[in-house]
Amino acid sequence: MTTGVMARAAGGVPGLSVAGIFWLVVALAGAAAVFWEGLVSLGIAWSTPEYSHGPLIPLVSFWLYLREMRFVPPAARPVTDRWPGVALALLALAIGLAGHVVQIPDIVTYGFILWVGGLILTAYGLRRGIIFWPSVVHLVFMLPLPNFLYWPLSIQLQLISSEIGVWVIRALGIPVLLDGNVIDLGLYKLQVAEACSGLRYLFPILSFSWITALLYRGPFWHRALLFLSAAPITVLMNSFRIGMIGVLVDSYGIAQAEGFLHAFEGWIIFLACVAILLLMAAVLQRLGPRPRPLSQALDLDFSGLHLQLARLRGVVPSPALITVALAGAGLGLAMHLAPPREAMAVAREPLVLFPRLVGEWSGQTIRLDPEVERVLAADDYLSARYLGGDGAVDLFIAWYRAQAGGAGIHSPEVCLPTGGWEVSAWRQETVSLPGGHAVPVNRAVIARGLERQLVWYWFEGRGRRETSDYMAKIAVVWDSATTGRSDGALVRLVTPIAPGEDEAAAAARLRRFLAGILPDLPRFVPE
Repeated sequence: MTTGVMARAAGGVPGLSVAGIFWLVVALAGAAAVFWEGLVSLGIAWSTPEYSHGPLIPLVSFWLYLREMRFVPPAARPVTDRWPGVALALLALAIGLAGHVVQIPDIVTYGFILWVGGLILTAYGLRRGIIFWPSVVHLVFMLPLPNFLYWPLSIQLQLISSEIGVWVIRALGIPVLLDGNVIDLGLYKLQVAEACSGLRYLFPILSFSWITALLYRGPFWHRALLFLSAAPITVLMNSFRIGMIGVLVDSYGIAQAEGFLHAFEGWIIFLACVAILLLMAAVLQRLGPRPRPLSQALDLDFSGLHLQLARLRGVVPSPALITVALAGAGLGLAMHLAPPREAMAVAREPLVLFPRLVGEWSGQTIRLDPEVERVLAADDYLSARYLGGDGAVDLFIAWYRAQAGGAGIHSPEVCLPTGGWEVSAWRQETVSLPGGHAVPVNRAVIARGLERQLVWYWFEGRGRRETSDYMAKIAVVWDSATTGRSDGALVRLVTPIAPGEDEAAAAARLRRFLAGILPDLPRFVPE
């Protein structure tokens, strides 16, 4: 973080460097080609409420970059330390290629941020370019959390917010019970769902606290405290919001927890978190050796930014920049022109022949909506409901002949919470079956209102069973390179948890069903 008052650059605006601009454009175009999958995934993530702040992050980072340029005057002599930036940019391109190969867009986006840092170090040199690290790090706040972090964090925040929210309701003298993440007010029951976990506020508040810490004029520990306090402030304020919703519902009915009022309450909490952070900055200033009002505690000088923007006209066409540009353009062109590798054909039976009688259950197929089929993009699938015994079981299998070139399995971590269903529990476990078989599964409990369902799923194929989306994709790449096979399937079992039934009984039902289908599975999903 930039500290103190530093001498500002006072030089004139450089002339237009056509060669420099050309190589900069080539570098940007090459990076766009290499990191395209990650950029597309960012756009998809930004369309969700949790990451809707994402498009603002690059703009704010660019503003921080221009602000930091004021502290980096034009070089008075030739820059000789550009090559560490080239090394970082090449590493970033390699990471982007690796993310493309294993089909994990998150890895591609991480590589993109490193590439931005490498480009800046290449342009300014290591000694001068390192001052821009806060604006590059700020780009991290535009990235979605990986699903294996998002769901456990969301679930834990739901539980914490539920407990603190119930404490607020009880403190106001209202009798209330808490069952997991369901707040029982007697006449009304409120489910603290994923949307109420606080993640929608946490990510933008973290970005705001980072900017506040950067602009703050004071000791490092003040800045660190401002940034680190963002998470607990967000959780506490979101819990207070949940408590207030419970109080309003108890007094005025369930409409207080729905629609515009619910969203409006969310905006109030977001602005309250911002106000608390600014108040903290003002209080910390009072504790410092030179107390100042808040308007002077933050460096809010916007002057001269247009001059810094004009300096980009004079980018130097150095050998280092040309190397970065050619490396990115060459790799991007190779990635998009390389023909897809033909997958090895494997013998299997179509899923339409999958047994309709499984133990005590009798199944009936369900055709998916054409739009769902298009998004699923599976070469073969089975969606069936089996009735009998002590309840129903839904079986879904999506099989892919080749998982390469962008095609592949869509993880249920992304697509399960649809149609109003919310994930209230998520973990990995190993299911023991008769005969010494053990099947690793992802276990989830999804809820909609008072309805609950137990979900098991895993990735099957080529003699492997994986629960991790990341490990499954890495295994696909390895098997494709060593055996020529990249086929595989997603297998998912779902059963309703009936009123009065516990999760153990539902799990026993799925265990019996799984034991019934496991011997037949290799006929349809080859080992």
